[in-house]
Amino acid sequence: MTTTSRTTPVLARYDAVVVGGGHNGLTAAAYLARAGRSVLVLERLDHTGGAAVSARAFDGVDALLSRYSYLVSLLPRQVIDELGLAITLRRRRYSSYTPVGDAGLLVDTGSAAATAASFAAVGAGAADHDAWRRFYGATGRLARRLFPTVTAPLLSRAEARALVDDDETWRAVVERPLGETLRAAFAHDVVRGVAATDGLIGTFADLDDADLRQNRCFLYHVVGGGTGDWDVPVGGMGAVTGALRDAALAAGAEIVTRADVTAVEPGGGDREAEVTWTDDDGRARAVAAGAVLSGAAPATLDRLLGAAGAAPSGRATDQAPEGAQLKVNVLLRRLPRLRDGVDPVAAFSGTFHVNESFDQLQAAHAQAAGGRVPDLPPCEIYCHSLTDPSVLGPELRAAGAQTLTLFGLHMPARLFRTDPDGARDRALAATLASLDSVLAEPVADVLLHDADGRPCLEARTPVDLEGDVGLPGGNIFHRDLSWPWADDGGHAEREDGLDAPGSWGVETVHPRVLVAGAGARRGGGVSGIPGRAAAMATLGT
Repeated sequence: MTTTSRTTPVLARYDAVVVGGGHNGLTAAAYLARAGRSVLVLERLDHTGGAAVSARAFDGVDALLSRYSYLVSLLPRQVIDELGLAITLRRRRYSSYTPVGDAGLLVDTGSAAATAASFAAVGAGAADHDAWRRFYGATGRLARRLFPTVTAPLLSRAEARALVDDDETWRAVVERPLGETLRAAFAHDVVRGVAATDGLIGTFADLDDADLRQNRCFLYHVVGGGTGDWDVPVGGMGAVTGALRDAALAAGAEIVTRADVTAVEPGGGDREAEVTWTDDDGRARAVAAGAVLSGAAPATLDRLLGAAGAAPSGRATDQAPEGAQLKVNVLLRRLPRLRDGVDPVAAFSGTFHVNESFDQLQAAHAQAAGGRVPDLPPCEIYCHSLTDPSVLGPELRAAGAQTLTLFGLHMPARLFRTDPDGARDRALAATLASLDSVLAEPVADVLLHDADGRPCLEARTPVDLEGDVGLPGGNIFHRDLSWPWADDGGHAEREDGLDAPGSWGVETVHPRVLVAGAGARRGGGVSGIPGRAAAMATLGT
C-alpha cells in the first residue's frame, strides 16, 4: 500500500476525483461516469450544488429561494441533451424596467411599439430606440456565431474574430472600453446605464477601465444560449444542480459530502495523483486518482497543491479574487406599487433596474473604490415567482405573495473585511433606501414575516459568500473572467503554454490536474461549460 506525503493511507483508486460538488463538478462527474470512468466527488458542505442551490431561507415559510445564483443563460442546450437533464427553463417576456423619475423605461420583447413608446416617455426618443435595436441586433448576431464554440476546443483570437465576421461589433465589444462604446452608441444616460449593467454583474470595474474586465463580463452576459436571454429555472436553481447530481449518480459516480479536501498531490509521468481529505468524523482519508478535476477556485486549488508541496496550477491570478455584489433575498405579501402606474407584474417580471444610469454607476464605483458603501447603491431585481410560482407553497400563491431577488452592484469585499456585520447592515440599509427611492411605497410595508415575526429578508456580502460556499473573496466567477478564446489579449501571453488554440481552457501545469470550475477560461455563470470541458480533456476527445 502506498501512502501520501502526509502519511495518510491510500484507501482506493479512481480514474477521476472531482474536488467540489458544485454544478461544474457534478457536470464533469456525470460525463466521466457515463464514459465508464470510476469517479469520486468530494464536497466540503453537507450538500451538493455549491452556490447554485435553492433553500427555504425563512423559518416556517414555504418558499424556495435561489439563494446565491438565480437565472440561467450560459448552460448550453447540448449539455442538457447529452446528460438527459430533466430541467425546464422559462423565457421572460419583459427584458427590463427602469424607473426614471415619475416614468419608467420598459423593454418589452413582445412589442417593439410599446418599447418605443417607453423610450419616448423617459425622454430617450426615437434615435436612442433605433440605436438600441441596432446595438442588440449586432450583439445578437455575435451571440449566434460565438456561443456554439463554447463546447468545442478553444479557437484562436483570430479565428474567433473571423467567425464573428463583424469588425465594428468586434471592436465595440472586444477592443474598446465598454464605457466608450456605450457613450458612442446612446445619448440618454439611463439607456447607457441599462446596457452597462451587463458589464458589472459580479465585476468591480470602472466602465472605462483599460484592462476591459467589464467588456469580458458584458460579453458573457450577451452571448448566452446564442440569444443573450436569461431564463428562469423552474423549481429554482436547485432544480438544475439536483438534475446534475442525479445524472452523475445514475451514471455510477460516488459523491461524498462533508469531505474537506486538504491536499492535492498532482503526480506526474507514471505516478498518479493523490487527494487527501478529512471526513465528517475528522479522520484523514486519501485516494489515488488518474486525474483530479477541481471545481474549486484556482486560488483554492493552489492552496491544496501547496499543502502537498507542489507548484501552483498556473490558473490563479497574481491579484487575490474579489467579489463585488450584495445579494438580498426577500419575500413580499404583494409587489410594491410604482410611481408611473406601470403594472408591477410587467415591471418585476424582467430585470428591474434601480439607480443604474451610466453616471450613477460610475459615481457608485468611485465611492466604493474610495472605501465606502455607495450613497445610492445601484442594484437590480427580479421576481422568480412571477415566471415560476412553483417555488411558493399553495397558501403563499393563493395569498399573492412573491419572491424578490436583489443583486447590488459595486459592493466589493474590501468594504466588509474589517467589520463584516456592521458593514453588511450599512450596505443593506443604503440599498433598501435606494430601492425605496424609485417606488411609490416603502418595500418594508409589503414584507412578509416568518414564524417568529421577523421580516423575510436576508443579505449576503462577498465575505459571507466566502464563508458560506468557499468562494475566495466572494468572487462568483472565482477570478476575473477571460475571453472565450485562446491568446486573449486581455491578459499576458502565457509562457506555460496553457490555453493554446485547440486546448480546452482547463489544463494546468500539472498534466493530471484540471480546472473544472468557473476559474477556467470559459468559466463564470451557471453553465456546466468548464465541467464538460474538463471531462473532455480527461477523456482525450
